[in-house]
Amino acid sequence: MELTQIALFLVLLLLVLLGSGVWIALALLGVGWAGLQFFTNTPPGASVASSLWGSVSSWSLAALPMFIWMGEILYRTRLAADLFEGLSPWLRRIPGRLLHVNVLASGIFAAVIGSSAATTATVGKIALPELLRRGYPERLVLGSLAGSGTLGLLIPPSVMMIVYGVAAEVSVARLFIAGLLPGLLVMLLFMGWVMLSGLLNADKMPPPDPPLPLGRRLRGLLKILPVLLLMVAVIGSIYAGIATPTEAASLGVLGALIIALWTRSLSWPGLLESLMGAVRTSSMIGFILAGAAVLSIAMAFTGIPAALAAWVAGLGLSKYALLAVLMLLFLVLGAFLDGISIIVLTTSVILPLAKAVGIDLLWFGIFLVIAVELAQITPPVGFNLFVLQGLSGRDIFTIARSALPFLAMLLLAAALITVFPQIVTWLPARMTGG
Repeated sequence: MELTQIALFLVLLLLVLLGSGVWIALALLGVGWAGLQFFTNTPPGASVASSLWGSVSSWSLAALPMFIWMGEILYRTRLAADLFEGLSPWLRRIPGRLLHVNVLASGIFAAVIGSSAATTATVGKIALPELLRRGYPERLVLGSLAGSGTLGLLIPPSVMMIVYGVAAEVSVARLFIAGLLPGLLVMLLFMGWVMLSGLLNADKMPPPDPPLPLGRRLRGLLKILPVLLLMVAVIGSIYAGIATPTEAASLGVLGALIIALWTRSLSWPGLLESLMGAVRTSSMIGFILAGAAVLSIAMAFTGIPAALAAWVAGLGLSKYALLAVLMLLFLVLGAFLDGISIIVLTTSVILPLAKAVGIDLLWFGIFLVIAVELAQITPPVGFNLFVLQGLSGRDIFTIARSALPFLAMLLLAAALITVFPQIVTWLPARMTGG
């Protein structure tokens, strides 16, 4: 059987399994086993066993449950309320006013959570009713929350970066550092759009709140100080070379526990709930990675990725043309799959293509994360949209339309890091002295 026919069969099998409701991890495992069993001379038993073990025994994965647990702890504190109260007095006079709280609070929250859905849910739970009560246009409130929630994937520590780093064998520490400047860039683009929207819709914006004395505004900032210190400690320790991502994650958990105890927002049942939430999420991601590893080795034995890479190389596509095609592919996949599934599903096939045209895998990781961010606000399977649907009661397509300008900003960010790759590579080069 020709490679094209084999590839079509495996793709159809995967679609059938996913469409029938089979867990993504089991679907990937099943397709990988079928590829080994029917289209190679390799005994599937030993290959599957070694792939399963190798995929989950990487030391880089040790940071994953710790960062997830840190996020679960902080998710149950009053951090979001403190961020809103601390930031809002400083933003009353800027065009767009308190809508900027959505962007800034999400960015800060993302820097200690690492999850897009958790960022959207936590910030939205506080900001959505408060901003609507004050009379801000619902379209702008929903759109800014949906877009800003995606920062949970890009601003380190990011669960998505850990998954990509393990799958692509790229340093997680360098990925974390590489995500800093693009994360700030996306925040600035979001705030720029909020300012423009505030100016264009000035007649629909509520009147500004009366100014507060400087002393009260400074006291409000004190509420943000603990999380800022935690953010600096986690990311700063990695950048300075003091700690590995795993050690920094342990430091983050300790800091999160201290913050929760300081704010008196952590009970014993809440601690157990956060621990079980971290176990469930970590197990789910590990299971998906294991299934993807089996599929990857099956693809390697069939020779499909190498043949595809050779075919693409023969087309003579430029790097930019390939990236445009891949971005379109990620947008299509994002309409049906979650971010982690997109990464583990495509890595085995796409990385050889990226290498064939000379794309730096560190830079490509950030590009891929931005593409996954787009998937978070793309219907019908946009997790941020589902979160806001639950919070607001609006239908998912109304929320998606509200998020369209922020989707455009993410596409602009992807274009900017493509034209100016130094946005991604400068800090990691400084970290390694290269």
